[in-house]
Amino acid sequence: MHNDQLIQSALNEVEECSSVECLEAKRVKFFGKNGLITKELKSLSKLPLEQKKELGEKLNKFKNQFFLIVENKKSIIESKEINLKLARDFLDSSLPARENNYFEAKIHPINQTINEIVSILGSMGLTFEEGPDIEDDFHNFSALNIPEDHPARQMHDTFYLKSTKTDSYVLRTHTSPVQIRALKKMQIPLGIFAPGRTYRCDSDITHTPMFHQVEGLVVDKDINFANLKWFVEKFCKIFFNKKDLKLRFRPSYFPFTEPSAEVDINYSYSSGKIILGKGSKWMEILGCGMVHPEVFKMSGVDSSVTGFAFGMGIERLSMLKYGMPDLRDFFEGDLKWLEHYGFSFFEETDLSWR
Repeated sequence: MHNDQLIQSALNEVEECSSVECLEAKRVKFFGKNGLITKELKSLSKLPLEQKKELGEKLNKFKNQFFLIVENKKSIIESKEINLKLARDFLDSSLPARENNYFEAKIHPINQTINEIVSILGSMGLTFEEGPDIEDDFHNFSALNIPEDHPARQMHDTFYLKSTKTDSYVLRTHTSPVQIRALKKMQIPLGIFAPGRTYRCDSDITHTPMFHQVEGLVVDKDINFANLKWFVEKFCKIFFNKKDLKLRFRPSYFPFTEPSAEVDINYSYSSGKIILGKGSKWMEILGCGMVHPEVFKMSGVDSSVTGFAFGMGIERLSMLKYGMPDLRDFFEGDLKWLEHYGFSFFEETDLSWR
C-alpha cells in the first residue's frame, strides 16, 4: 500500500508541473541518488525472494513509465514556451530598421574578387565555364598528365571519396579539370576561364582545406608563349589597377604545361605594408604555361593546335589587393571582419584606364 501511494504521489506531482525546472525537481525527488523510489529499489535486497521479485518488477515498470511521462510532459511544456516566445518576440520584418542599430549587408571579399575576375576575363574574350566539385581520377589527374606516383595524388594532399565503383573520386584539387571538359566538348578555337572551389588537405596561415582558384585556357592555331605573356600581363595590370606593374616569368614545372612558368610581380615593403608595382622585390602570383601535347591527346584534340593555360588562387589575389593578412579569416564568419573588409553593393571596380 505504501508503494502504491508513493507511485500515485509521483504521478500526481508530475502532472501538476508547469515548467521544465519542476519536472527536473520531481525526477530528483523520486529517482535521484537519494530519491524516494531509489531508496525503495535499494531496500529490495532485504525482502524475501518472491516479494523482492514482485515488487522489483512493479517498481522497474513504474520507473520506465515515469520517465516516459516526464519526457512527454517536457516536450509539451517546451513547445508551449517556444510558442509564447514567438508570440511575445514577434518582429514585423516589413518595418524600417532602427537607425544606427543594424549591420549593413556586405559583399564577401571572395565574391567581390570573383566578380572582378569574371568582368576582366570576360572583357578579354574568354567564356565562363563550370565543372563539378567532385571529380573522377581521369579528369583530376590522368588527363592532366599527372603520373600515378605524383605527390599530388597522395592522401595528405587529396580528399578521396569512398565509392563502390571501380573509378576513384576526389574533391577536385584544382579547377584544371574544367579545361579537360571544355576541350572534350567545345570547338577549337576556344577561350575559357573557370573560377570555383577546390580542396586540399592543408591548413595554416596561407592554406585552408577549401579555397578558390581560377583557371584560364586559350587554344587555337599558332598560339605561342608571347601570347601567354601578353595576356597574363594585361590581366594583372587591370586587376591590381597598376599600369606600371612589372612581371617576371620564371621557368617552372607543371605536369600539364610545357614549357611552364611561375609569374612574379614586383613590390616594395614600407611601414608594414606591401606596395604592389613599386620596388625591386618579387612575389609569386600565378602559374602558367603552354598546354602539354599529352593533355591535348588525352582530350581528343588535334595535335596541330597549340594553347596556353594559367591558374591562380582567388584568396591570394584578394589578400594582395585588399591587404588581408590571414587566409583563414575568409572562412571564420566573423561579422566584424566582414564589416571591415566587405564591399558595399553599390561599389564598382575601377577598370576605366584599360
